[in-house]
Amino acid sequence: MKLFASLFLVAISAVAQGSKQRAIAGPWVGDATVHGQQVPVRLEITSSGNGLQAALLNGPLNGPDRSPASGVSYVGNHLVVTFNYYARTLDGTVTDGHLTGTFGTIATRYPVSLSLHGSAGTETKADGPAIPGDWEVEVKSSKGESAWQLRVEPSAQSKEVKAVIQRIDGDTGALYGRWTGREYVIGHFTAAGPALYSLTPQADGTLLVSNKLRADVNEQQNLVARRPAQARAAALPGMTDPTQQTTVKDPSARFAFSFPDLSGKVVSNTDPQFDGKVVIVAIGGSWCPNCHDEAPLLESLYKQFHSRGLEIVNLSFEEADQLKDPTRLRAFIEKYGLTYTVLVAGETEQLNEKIPQGVNLNCWPTSFFLGRDGRVREVHAGFAGPANPPAHEALVKETTELVERLLAEPVPTQSASR
Repeated sequence: MKLFASLFLVAISAVAQGSKQRAIAGPWVGDATVHGQQVPVRLEITSSGNGLQAALLNGPLNGPDRSPASGVSYVGNHLVVTFNYYARTLDGTVTDGHLTGTFGTIATRYPVSLSLHGSAGTETKADGPAIPGDWEVEVKSSKGESAWQLRVEPSAQSKEVKAVIQRIDGDTGALYGRWTGREYVIGHFTAAGPALYSLTPQADGTLLVSNKLRADVNEQQNLVARRPAQARAAALPGMTDPTQQTTVKDPSARFAFSFPDLSGKVVSNTDPQFDGKVVIVAIGGSWCPNCHDEAPLLESLYKQFHSRGLEIVNLSFEEADQLKDPTRLRAFIEKYGLTYTVLVAGETEQLNEKIPQGVNLNCWPTSFFLGRDGRVREVHAGFAGPANPPAHEALVKETTELVERLLAEPVPTQSASR
């Protein structure tokens, strides 16, 4: 009888827990307050036999980009959604269909307010000016750039747009937004963090582009974007060639590295596994969104060409607290199923100290392509991700062709390890 009562209580508890989980399942919509700006947030929570799952959504209702959560905990009225591959959490309290809390890392957190089945915002009745296509944003960046690319995709409704800004480091990720009556406000709130820009059409056919989350940085406010033909007519320089941003001090010298992996084993360029191989040395960090975009391509190349002599080494630079316990880097490796070599190179501030052969090495990520003799044949700064389809597809094609050319070269008589 006692056993029956115990089983009955367990069953009742399971039913209650399932009902509690289903009660918070659905779309949560609201805002995060970031540097005084309201950034739209959409969180989807689903309930199944395996418990709760969640994802941050970005983009159209019928096909949004997704940032899946690593885990979801809901105890009492306390909800914690973790994104461990970026070391970020959404931590909040749920009361009567409303969630209040914060999102971010241990060091930086933003207030968040969401409502279950809330409204995604009220659309304006007026249509905005048509701005689809490519633009060049005139800049004077700290990395020597003269222009960024702004790409705007056409929309069925002219007051709504999808855009991406391509810089030398990489792209911003997909930015979605709408016409407010005066400007387009575009942004996202993903596991990588928030972004918010304004695009203001001008009478002369240009756009003013401002980073609304960096109002304290003058060089990111009221930047003039022109059509490429307008920029050329004004004799303005174009975007920096990513293969010309970074070079090496001595191209005749073999590229050297020697760092520990996550188990503490030191791996060096002189190890037998790299002898006579084509090697991609990818500089990055698990904190870097563009490095997240790059990882799937590197893994794809590794699977495709490893048997033909390709090795890939990721030199990861992390913050001091992550170096003590690199949980985010481990989650990064797990998320993308990385099977190539990942080494822990040091803190981000140590980049040039740890990679002394690089010249003007200042972009995350940067990849060095080594021939079978261990010497650098090409350096590529930054990464164009899937949010910028034409640039991404071109980069995948160029990188694949470069690897195939290097693999086709004969193995040198004297190995690179000697």
